[in-house]
Amino acid sequence: MTDTPEKSSEGPVYRVLLIEDDPGDALLVEELLHDTGMRFALTVRTTLAEARAELDSSPIDCILLDLHLPDVSGVDAVTAVRGLAPHTAVIVLTGLSEDRAGTEAMAAGAQDYLVKGKVEADLLRRALRYAVYRSRTERASAEAQATRLRAEENARLERGLLPQPMLDTSTVRVTSRYLPGGEMALLGGDFLDVVEGDDGLLHAVVGDVSGHGPAAAALGVCLRIAWRSLVLGGHRGDDLLRLMERILIAERDSQQLFATCTLLTLDQRSGTAVLHLAGHHEPLLTTAEGTREVSAEHGIALGIVPGECSWPSTVVPLPASGALTVYTDGLVEGHNGTKGERLGVEGLLTLIGNLPPAEPADHVDLLIKETQTLNAGRHSDDLAVLRLDWGDRPVLP
Repeated sequence: MTDTPEKSSEGPVYRVLLIEDDPGDALLVEELLHDTGMRFALTVRTTLAEARAELDSSPIDCILLDLHLPDVSGVDAVTAVRGLAPHTAVIVLTGLSEDRAGTEAMAAGAQDYLVKGKVEADLLRRALRYAVYRSRTERASAEAQATRLRAEENARLERGLLPQPMLDTSTVRVTSRYLPGGEMALLGGDFLDVVEGDDGLLHAVVGDVSGHGPAAAALGVCLRIAWRSLVLGGHRGDDLLRLMERILIAERDSQQLFATCTLLTLDQRSGTAVLHLAGHHEPLLTTAEGTREVSAEHGIALGIVPGECSWPSTVVPLPASGALTVYTDGLVEGHNGTKGERLGVEGLLTLIGNLPPAEPADHVDLLIKETQTLNAGRHSDDLAVLRLDWGDRPVLP
């Protein structure tokens, strides 16, 4: 439903719903509307029940409401109508003897009131225009407030999904990005984190909770915080994933929710990285020769088959200088820009190979920008990207 009158070459057409059970009063209102000189489309209903059906099926700019209907009366009528159409202008029609009815109606949410028998065309025209204007202003304010609250909530959730890395002595350079997807840029369940342990090793996680919206985002934040706490508590590998799965099962509000993730432990001294893939795809390894997908064993996503606990590890030898990039599906599930097909990992590697050399942060930003350009908004999903660079200087693909 909209509060904006229909436009025409001769000015706006006000869509008016009159809820009035007295045929004589209804006829007088229609004549007054004609006398205003305004363009209007009038619909008359005699009960609240009939009005409900009309409001459900047709856009209305202003409701003219009699306070004495067969199925509701007084302030209750105003409350009921406001409940049915909270962003539609309401003008109450009162009787000559109802001194307080108009003010009580406005206190209940009506924009204005008119006294039957004392209404003239000019007064009705001003009241209707003002009521519609005020209603539109209230709606715009409510939408702005909702947008502001949604942005604040998204910011809080994003801080939980994309925290500051906890690094002490590590020389690994961390680049992370998170972009929400979906209508109104709602956050989903993608999350990532990086922590340096007491053993001097660098531990990282990138995960993706199925679904979108606040529930998935909240679960993603929960898993991310749990991962950090468990890593700092000394848990590693399949033991860590087992505990994360228990937390997921306890915290999810639907049996359908599950999570994929990659655990990565980088040891610069030994020149190795240990990977655990829980339903997640392999990371990318960038060396002086280029970028390729790492070959690693796969385990089951968290929450799919609780208790199976099948998460084999893979040890990946690393060059003296290089980079590992871990990402969620949002980076590769978009369209490839030419054939209407998904970009996929092969398309991503081709895209990386065609990008100009750049510093790690600039390279990640450019990569995301290029994938979004190719996708052209046809597929919308959250994406999280984590790039870890080590060595004397960054390897530029």
